[in-house]
Formats: sequence, structure tokens, C-alpha cells
Amino acid sequence: MDRFSSEDLKALMNTADGVCVSIYMPTEKVGDEKKQEPIRLKNLLKKAEEMQPASDIRPVELRRLLLPAHDLLDDALFWQYQDQGLALFLSSSGMQSFRLPIQFEEQVVVADHFQIKPLLPLFTANGYFFILLLGLGKVRLLQCSRYSMGEIDLKGMPAGIDQFLGLHEPNTEYSHRTQVSPTSFRGSTPQVFHGFGAESNYRKPEILQYFHSVNDRLWEVLHDERAPLVLAGDDHLLPIYREANTYPHVTDVSIMKNPKGLSNDELHDLAWDIVQPQFLKAQEDAEMKYQLLASKRSSLASNDLNDIVLAAYSGRVDTLFVALGVHKWGWFDPESLQIEILDEPAAGTEDLLDIAAARTYLNRGSVYAMKPWQLPGECCASAIYRY
Repeated sequence: MDRFSSEDLKALMNTADGVCVSIYMPTEKVGDEKKQEPIRLKNLLKKAEEMQPASDIRPVELRRLLLPAHDLLDDALFWQYQDQGLALFLSSSGMQSFRLPIQFEEQVVVADHFQIKPLLPLFTANGYFFILLLGLGKVRLLQCSRYSMGEIDLKGMPAGIDQFLGLHEPNTEYSHRTQVSPTSFRGSTPQVFHGFGAESNYRKPEILQYFHSVNDRLWEVLHDERAPLVLAGDDHLLPIYREANTYPHVTDVSIMKNPKGLSNDELHDLAWDIVQPQFLKAQEDAEMKYQLLASKRSSLASNDLNDIVLAAYSGRVDTLFVALGVHKWGWFDPESLQIEILDEPAAGTEDLLDIAAARTYLNRGSVYAMKPWQLPGECCASAIYRY
């Protein structure tokens, strides 16, 4: 699985690079269906070329822009390592590809910006979460969705407390590493902890110093995230890590077991049991709030797309419910604040639902990308306004 962060999402949102092609398709990790994936991509690229009249790019330029994706068709190694869905983004600056834990529906969009709506389930209810596997040996970070899990490469993370203390002098206020024997102390025994599989013992100040280093590296990766982080580790280590932690979205409940004794599937299931109520409650509360406001005909609830796009652009949307797999093509002029909705895409048109979703997310609103029949408000979009 490729790492896809909110920073990646924002970079796609802010791309203004002429014609942008967004391609989404389902993939398989294993199985006979994998043989069909290059064929599926080839068909989608053909479809992209057929959409040229809906953009102002010349056919030869569009074919040149799609060349990096054509190169993937014969790349056996690329197709060997897939997740549940593949997203490709092509512009004059090149191509970005992401193998992600979402079973995308096939989709091609040629516009003057990238289509980001299919990615939003990664950042909303039933979206993604992290598991931090803690120990005095190697620390691991997993990014998970409801049905998948992949490891994030923590470059620069110490391989364990042995390596960390070998490279860093303990802080002067910390006790030095101590070998403990039954006769080392009289009357009381200092609090010491065993590394997994290690013969040495470590006192709490040394472990805390090590966990501060782990937290610093983790913060470099997660500083712009809002997804839950579940801690997994021995019960005597987790309280020490919480002292060092600065990531604000660590769950109150942890997996209080040595991660080395659990399979990936067991870890995922235990973590999902912790985060699922949090995901579902947030969405259910938002839906109930919308229904209540709408029943009172409050000005804080709307399912009028024109009004929602304007409110999203100005930062007034607190919560947006938007339909997956649905497009509302048109023009939006941010200077005149004029909107026109069309039945079919034309040159220069944009997906107004995508604009609303992107602007809401950029303005730190909550976006719930849902199947059309799941939406409150009986429309392709509905919103709760901040004011």
C-alpha cells in the first residue's frame, strides 16, 4: 500500500496545471483477476482520449500526457504489487500513482483539476486509522482501512533502544543504563523493563527518552493527520509512551499486548473494534444534526448545490454529505460567484460536487463521501453550515 496523506490530497486539490486526467480503477492483491488489470487500464486510457472534446487540449497533446500511464501496461512488477484500488493523476508535470485500500469504481475525469472525491473515504468516517506497534525493539506504524492494512516506512527511526542509546548520550537528568542483579540494591528494587528478546534492562527515564525520539519521528509523518492512532504494546510500556506522545488523536483504549505475539489480522481486528464506534458515532451524529436542522427549515442546513458550492468556497460549510460516483458538471467563477450547472460535461467545465468537497476539506470541514442512496437530504449533496 502506498502512503497517501492529507498533504498529498491537498497537493492534488491545489494543482492548476492545465488539463488534468484522473483515473480510478479497482485492483486485486492476488487472484486471476489481476491478469485483467492492464486491460482495464488500457480501456480507461482509451476512454480518456475519447473525452478530449470536453477539454481544450489537442488530441496529440492528450496522448502525450497519457504516455506515463501507457508505460504501466507492460510493467509486470507494477501490477504484481497492488492494493484494493489504483488512482492515477496525470498532467503536464507528469504522473502520480497510488495503490490504496479503497475498492474504487472505474472512473475517468478529464478537467482542469484533479477529481478527488473518490479519495475522501480515506479521510472521513469508516476511513483510515493508524496502529503504532511499540516495544524496545523495532517500532512499526501501520495505516489501515476497514478491510486492509499496510506498513508505513519510518525512515530514520532507530531500530530499537539499543541502537538509540548507542547513538545518543542519555540526558543528564536521566539515569544511565543499569545492569540489575538481586544484590544490586538493598531494601528496594528500581523500576526496570526488559527489551523484547534483549538481555539488558532499562530504567524508565531511558525508555522515556527513547520514546521521545520515536514520537519526534512519528510527528514528522503524522503532524497534518487527524486519523485515530491506536497504540499496541506491553501494558508497562504504553503509559510511558503516552508521556512522550504529542499526536492529539491517540485513542484512549490501547491494545495491551506484545505486538510480536499477534498476527497482522489479529492486530487489525483489535484496532478496528477500538476505532469503529468513533467513526460511526461521528457520522451518525452529523446525519442526525442535519435532519434536525432540515426539519426545522433552518438556514444552517441546505441541499441546494448552488448554495453549497458558494458556502464551501467561503468556508461556511461545517459538514458536507456528498454522493460518490455522481457528477454535476458546470462552471463556477470565484470572482463573480456565478454558477451554471449543465447536463453534460463541456470544455472547461468542472464537477461542482468535487469543488464543494475539496473546498470543505481545505477549510477544515468534515466531508462524508457516501453512496447516493445513503445521503441525508434526498439530493446529491447536503450540508450543515457554520453560520
